[in-house]
Amino acid sequence: MIEIEKDRSNEYSFVLKAEGGHALLRSIVYSKKEMAEEAIRDLQTLKRNRNTFERRTNHNGEFLFSIKNKNGRLIGNSELYQSEAGMENGIKNLIRRINSLSKEN
Repeated sequence: MIEIEKDRSNEYSFVLKAEGGHALLRSIVYSKKEMAEEAIRDLQTLKRNRNTFERRTNHNGEFLFSIKNKNGRLIGNSELYQSEAGMENGIKNLIRRINSLSKEN
């Protein structure tokens, strides 16, 4: 499920959730709802390649990843993971979820 949210500043973001309800990906903030919807469409057409996912470690040693569109623009960030293996599993789960959402539409 993808939920588009509007904040107090009238800006939009979305959360892509797993079937269990926890967040797999939180988008960056967009000034218009149409821009958030376009980013969602970009997600559904992404091909898995090494430029799509950027893997990082924060200053506390936690792992996270970012996902970028085909032009290299940031779409969103993952939640924090305690291990690199957990992060890699999160990427796999995100890809599966995006694929299942694409089949529903």
